[in-house]
Amino acid sequence: MSVVKSPLSEADLKTVGQALQGALVDLIDLSLVAKQVHWNVVGPRFRSVHLQLDEVVTTARTHSDTVAERAAAIGVNPDGRAASVASGSAIGTVPEGWIKDEDAVRILVDALGAVAARMRGRVDETGEPDPVSQDILIGLTADLEKHAWMFQAESA
Repeated sequence: MSVVKSPLSEADLKTVGQALQGALVDLIDLSLVAKQVHWNVVGPRFRSVHLQLDEVVTTARTHSDTVAERAAAIGVNPDGRAASVASGSAIGTVPEGWIKDEDAVRILVDALGAVAARMRGRVDETGEPDPVSQDILIGLTADLEKHAWMFQAESA
């Protein structure tokens, strides 16, 4: 059942819907990973890393809402259920227990890199079928790459 009439063709809707769903899953997982690390980070750079992690969480949560609402607006049901996130995310697992600050930085560099790379692919995929969704993906990719740069600078 679809209650929202899409402005896109069926083929374009499938392409864009998959891109938006993949973005949603990655953003939800990124927010969860960053928050888990935030709660467990320890070490001499605790405060700066702790605060930086909250910035990533805010970015991921804000963009996940935008992506989910764009999907709904074009007639695609966004799926942010835990099982969907767990099976579709590009982010590796976070170790259990306390996380040294330098390990926290490495975890975020890896997570942000994986998500940003997938977002760039989605930017490419959505350009022709839906420039509106592409624009959303471009903006969020820029924000993720900024966070990736800042975490990389932490580990230099």
